[in-house]
Amino acid sequence: MRALDRTTWALTWGLTRAGGRTGLLATGLAVAAAAVSTTLLLLCVALNLGFQHRADRTDWRNPVESSRPVAVEAVGTTFTRGVAVTVVDVARLPGRAVPAPPGLDRFPAPGELWVSPAFGALLDRLPADRHPVSGTPTGTLGRAALAHPGELVAVIGHRPGDPAVTAERAPDPRRVGDIVSPTRIASFTGAPLTDGTGKAYESVARVATVLVIVPLLVLAASAARLSVSRRDQRLAALRLIGATPGRVAGLTAAEALLTGTAGVLLGALGYAVLLPAEASLPLAGGSWYPADLWIGARPLLVVTAGVIALVVVSALAGLRQVVVGPLGVTRRSLGRGASAVRAVVFVAVVAGYGWISKQYGSDDSMALYAFAAVFLALAVMGPWVVRILGRIVTALAKRPATLLAGRRLLDDPKAAWRIVSGLTLAGFVAGFFALLTLNSAPPWGGRPDQLAIAAPVHTVTQVRKQAEQRLRAADVSAVVGVDDGFVATAPYDSRQVTVTVSGGPAELDRARTALTGLTPDQYPLTTTDVNWSETQFTQDFTTLTRVVLVVTFTIAITSAGITAAASVLDRRRTYALLHLAGTPLQVLDRARNRETLIPVTVLAGGAVAAGLLCGGSMMLAGADSSFDAHGLTVLAVCCVAGIGGILAAGGLSRPLLRSVTRQAGARDE
Repeated sequence: MRALDRTTWALTWGLTRAGGRTGLLATGLAVAAAAVSTTLLLLCVALNLGFQHRADRTDWRNPVESSRPVAVEAVGTTFTRGVAVTVVDVARLPGRAVPAPPGLDRFPAPGELWVSPAFGALLDRLPADRHPVSGTPTGTLGRAALAHPGELVAVIGHRPGDPAVTAERAPDPRRVGDIVSPTRIASFTGAPLTDGTGKAYESVARVATVLVIVPLLVLAASAARLSVSRRDQRLAALRLIGATPGRVAGLTAAEALLTGTAGVLLGALGYAVLLPAEASLPLAGGSWYPADLWIGARPLLVVTAGVIALVVVSALAGLRQVVVGPLGVTRRSLGRGASAVRAVVFVAVVAGYGWISKQYGSDDSMALYAFAAVFLALAVMGPWVVRILGRIVTALAKRPATLLAGRRLLDDPKAAWRIVSGLTLAGFVAGFFALLTLNSAPPWGGRPDQLAIAAPVHTVTQVRKQAEQRLRAADVSAVVGVDDGFVATAPYDSRQVTVTVSGGPAELDRARTALTGLTPDQYPLTTTDVNWSETQFTQDFTTLTRVVLVVTFTIAITSAGITAAASVLDRRRTYALLHLAGTPLQVLDRARNRETLIPVTVLAGGAVAAGLLCGGSMMLAGADSSFDAHGLTVLAVCCVAGIGGILAAGGLSRPLLRSVTRQAGARDE
């Protein structure tokens, strides 16, 4: 391609060096923006792939019936200290060659107990009368069998006729994947679960990714437009002295390619450095294996190439005026501003999101795409709103600083939008989560200090008597009764034997150990146990929303700081001339602050309202959520932190403003 020949690269390098310290600083800011975007994009992709990797390793616990079985597999879930313990019972069928389950080097023999490292360490610490499963560990499960390092899993070998692998179990719709009836299998491949909290985690991760990625894409695109006025002046001068449009485009693409490549390389390094920190984030029961969050070479290349392409395309997108009207650029003529069509598009997209979420539900992919479209439309509409604000502020201004701010908003709304875009999009995120919370309170009866076991109606008296005997032998003080509550379930006509234990969690676990095996088809459980996955998901939802808010506001403040500094460099000639004409530095600084505060107040307020609308629409579409007034406090804190952060970021560039005002008469490159 001639536009990127040796001459183009030589000119690009020469012009970059000719920019001096300020030019190199502007280039460094563009590299920093691309680096931040790349790092966080890679971390978001890693989190989504991490959930998939976890699910892939646990599919074997969801067995698939086979017409040519070689083994029997059943799954149950018990608890210790309120934490779930997954128990997999397996038995080899006579005369069959059986593969080893994932994470084991051989098939367990009858009576053998294989445990995860975390479970083995727990058994070593607990006294025998509080062990959730009986037996001495034979071996340790490998990573291939576990969702995360801290997961508690036990695999127990049985004979084909043992009750644990022959008694039918009742899968509980409240505990998807927790209970699997004995299944005759041909392999341990298993099948993905199509419902349950695992899918809920994936859905929330996708929404969180959209909320983080859109501001990152805006920041990455802005990286190519930092100091755009200086670049356009330089390219317009080259165009006037005879440079072809292709040469101008080549220079722009070469500069963007250099800054974008440097940025993504630094961003990839940042991803590698932050990977251990992301792996320590406790979600879905525990931290992560770092390998689960390594996205691999191909996704890494795709993401980095995408960021570079976005930077280059964004840089080339603003070249039309330079190529067609270079004289107008040199004379600083104003181009046509953002069109009101942007606002019409935003309203149409919001209306479309409401209709789609109502028609398809909040969990459907269509709703997710529509939600992402709302977020993008908000970013597209921003410059038009800034332009309108510029007209209003200019017309109503009574002070010099306000007039200067209004003129800057009107003259270059896109540059002003780049400074406040991050906080505007972060306001949308805060509004989306502000009044939205999940309700994990169980709708059924029961007590956290009461264990329940379902027993056949015709044997309930016998089971109750056996429970009393076991508790007495274990020296556990408890009250045993019978009721028809909906805590323990069974695949037969049953009643519920209850054991109310005093003495706290330790005594409860002792009673649980004593009652384990009383009926072969279930483990004793409490109301809290039944609802454990919902409670965990609710806690993780809160954690994830806080992480998303912190990340988006960090992006916003970082973006504001980078673009504010680049804006000062971009307008350094204007600032210097205004200062020479007698404008005090304080007036210039106040004008710069108002140029940020006026649009951010209007745009962030509108974004919060749009976020509340989308969050309410998602709740009404069927998500298990409700409004929570506590979220208003979080919203207020986010708004105060955002405004304070963006002012602080602008304040960091004040010494740079002082420096450029001393460079009066400095010529353009």
